[in-house]
Amino acid sequence: MDKKDLKPTIINGATDTIASGLSRRSFFTAAGAAGVGMAATVLDTGKAQAQSTDWTQPGNNNHVIALQEAAQFSDGEIGIEYFGHCCLRITSPGGASVLFDPWRDDPSGAWGLWYKYKFPETVTDITMSTHTHFDHDAIDRPVSTMVLDRMVGNFEFADLKITGFADKHACVAPGWYKWTNALKEFGANACPPDNVGHMDMVTYLVETGGIRTLIWGDNRHDPADGFWDAIGQVDVLTLPVDGSEHILSFDQANAIVERLKPKIVIPTHYLNETTTYTLSTLQPADPWVKSQKSFTMLDNPALKLAAPDVAQMDREFLYFGNNALQA
Repeated sequence: MDKKDLKPTIINGATDTIASGLSRRSFFTAAGAAGVGMAATVLDTGKAQAQSTDWTQPGNNNHVIALQEAAQFSDGEIGIEYFGHCCLRITSPGGASVLFDPWRDDPSGAWGLWYKYKFPETVTDITMSTHTHFDHDAIDRPVSTMVLDRMVGNFEFADLKITGFADKHACVAPGWYKWTNALKEFGANACPPDNVGHMDMVTYLVETGGIRTLIWGDNRHDPADGFWDAIGQVDVLTLPVDGSEHILSFDQANAIVERLKPKIVIPTHYLNETTTYTLSTLQPADPWVKSQKSFTMLDNPALKLAAPDVAQMDREFLYFGNNALQA
């Protein structure tokens, strides 16, 4: 393809250079639609150019080497820190840290401005993403030694064990904003078994400090029985619930909680006024949280949890609200 075959295409105010032979329908079918991550496509000589800047990040892997060489730890508190939206960092008693689902704005600009600032270049040992939508896949932003993007299977390091379970993204919007209908408009299937690839999901079970934390991501509410059987006991459960019911409805989320019976539930994917604009169409999770039997409105973006204390809880909702780490 020659350069003369390229032309700029305006999509809702964003300019992307797209080959003249690539139709708007093909672009959206491949890259996704409303609320869906679309990689910015820049074609120069017929091939997408890599945009990663990970090689420029400061620091090195000294901390990981120290953890690798240290004795294994099993007791002590785990840390959970919230960066807004679905992004959490879990730190083991031994000091190993793993960060899930860092966010960014849709690079095509097609779906509006969601975030008030770029995801912070925070330090972590491991970065993981549940799926490729823009609000979960800014894996280049954290300063991390390891990136495990959409990992399925088992990973063990220091006093962390992480298991990834492949499943599917919620594919029918239960709330007022029917963002999943946009995929139909561009000829793409959102629902399995013939869903487009960006509607694939991985949920993660993190085991450390005697606590089992399930990172739900944007997973569907009704996975097959084998999925539930594989997960087993859950102590801490994150669920994507907001007042607009963008991913899960209140009833769907409550059914998941009832089935898994976690000790703690942490809401995610809601409007956090520190990080997120109302253009996202999201709303706070307050109505869902306050409908529960027991909840705590947290006053900061960080938690410390010890297994003996967690064992005494029963479906306690811990809500970060508008708190979020910004560094």
